[in-house]
Amino acid sequence: MAVEAQAKPNIQGNEQVGYDLSLFFRLRMMFSAFWNSPVRIKIISLTVALFLIILVTAYVQVLLNSWNAPFYDSLARRDTSAFFHQLGVFGIIAGSLLVLNVIQAWLNQMTALYMREGLARDLVNQWLQAKRALRLASSGLIGVNPDQRLHEDARNLAESTTGLAIGLVQATILLLSFIGVLWELSSGMVFHFRGASFSVPGYMVWAAILYAGSASFLSQFVGRRLVRLNADRYSKEAELRFALMHANEHMPAITIAGGEENERRRINVDISAVLAVIRQLAIANTNLTWVSAGYGWLVLIIPILVAAPAYFSGGLTFGQLMVAVGAFNQVNSALRWYVANFGPIAEWRATLMRVTDFRKALTEMDDKTPMPHTLVFEKAAPGTMVWTDMEISTRTSDEATENGFRIAEGTVTINAGEHIMVNGDHGVNRRLLFEVLAHQWYSGSGTVSLPPMEDVLFMPHTPYVPSGTLREAICFPEDRDVYDEAAVEAAMDKVSLGRLKSRLDTQARWDRLLDIEEQKAVGFAHLLLAKPKWVVLDDAMEGLEAEIQAQFSALLAELTDVTVIYIGRNEAYLHAMSPRVLHLQALVSRDEDDVAAATPPAAVPAEATVRDTKKANAP
Repeated sequence: MAVEAQAKPNIQGNEQVGYDLSLFFRLRMMFSAFWNSPVRIKIISLTVALFLIILVTAYVQVLLNSWNAPFYDSLARRDTSAFFHQLGVFGIIAGSLLVLNVIQAWLNQMTALYMREGLARDLVNQWLQAKRALRLASSGLIGVNPDQRLHEDARNLAESTTGLAIGLVQATILLLSFIGVLWELSSGMVFHFRGASFSVPGYMVWAAILYAGSASFLSQFVGRRLVRLNADRYSKEAELRFALMHANEHMPAITIAGGEENERRRINVDISAVLAVIRQLAIANTNLTWVSAGYGWLVLIIPILVAAPAYFSGGLTFGQLMVAVGAFNQVNSALRWYVANFGPIAEWRATLMRVTDFRKALTEMDDKTPMPHTLVFEKAAPGTMVWTDMEISTRTSDEATENGFRIAEGTVTINAGEHIMVNGDHGVNRRLLFEVLAHQWYSGSGTVSLPPMEDVLFMPHTPYVPSGTLREAICFPEDRDVYDEAAVEAAMDKVSLGRLKSRLDTQARWDRLLDIEEQKAVGFAHLLLAKPKWVVLDDAMEGLEAEIQAQFSALLAELTDVTVIYIGRNEAYLHAMSPRVLHLQALVSRDEDDVAAATPPAAVPAEATVRDTKKANAP
């Protein structure tokens, strides 16, 4: 119950911005995603290998620390032969550590690589499941700039998780390895005070814990704002990158309109927002540097000061003093791992928050009803599509103004093979009907009975030409090899793209190389190849030259036994298809009803009276 209470989304002005989730819940979510990833076995194998390498490295480091005693004692005795012998021992130990470090570095990189592969593929798979991406885009701030979360945040989270996890394990193993050494050395430290001799069990260990603990506390106190600031920075950076990308994509239109100055101001606003967050981060990091750098410099002298009383009293040799200093530094660095990595940990938590918020929002898309009042969708009888008492609303929340439209003809049954044109009153958003039939808009009332979605091909008003080869664009969303060469070339000839047959397998930005008529021709070529039973067009021929409209309408007329529904007004389609014409009638909002009721009868226009009468008599 506690986790469920924390999992409520944060809402600001009806804009979903994130979730109030505990760190444990976020880690459990990501572990679940990892466990179901196809790279799980690779990461587990690399983790086991890394753990073994870290264990061996810690053991060799203990040997290196123990080597300090005979080496420095040989210097104190001025024993040349022992000195060179210890140099040889050092060469063996250092060489072993070098090999282990190289192996660990390679394992680190491979682990980060597979972590990123698993995370990136999981997020993309979640994002591109049926209708999730579209629903997410209308979910408020959580759906803004998903590319940032899919690319940069996924990369940062994979790399930082690998680095921090390995660092934490290494620090823990070093701590366990050297704390015993330091405790044993502490037992030999005898202090003399006013003729009395005494020892403090674990003296050096407690000193290291106190030193590292105070540093950790101060770092947490000083750097507590870094998590939120890093999350804000990632968000602002994403907005800036989107603004730059958007301006670059539409630069011809911006230049023609002379809008460079306007765009410059817009982009400068985003730059200022990024710089403001970075400025706050700089202040927070500077304050944190007082703690981290201060304790970093003090560690050069602190272990010597701690062990000095025992050394000057004769309880330690010079070599033993160096061993104690080395062990203190190893224990202190292990204990101070949190301090040294507070900044990276803050960035990691910020990235984890953004990625888990994004992933949770995606997984909830299937469970939530995106509109307050929803249409009922049913499976239609074979060969039919039925709109029963269908009213489509523009409302997206309970607070929004109620508005929308209905089918003037009431309940409509469309049979297989029919040709339909849907017109509408002025101001009616006909595109919402297209989105309803595509099962992307739910706000309204009534029942919509649809044929199987795999039998329907939807052609939106704005064509989509994916990156890659022209063949892939024509075959989209199917694979490039679904249709044979002859069929593809024949379809290209029919839509006047025959001149591009030699470039079918050329990689290019076809959405830029082709003009709008050619981009729509790509869609009609796919229509000819797919041979659907039902076709729904969202005013797909609007704005085209008259001869192109006639050509595309003639192609539609040639499709036998195919039901074609054209949403929009088009003379070429009307002439070629002789369709049954349906009409979208605007609904009167409650606000308009209130205004009409408060207006004196003499002031009400005749057309408004007719409209209200129709509304009152409508079923």
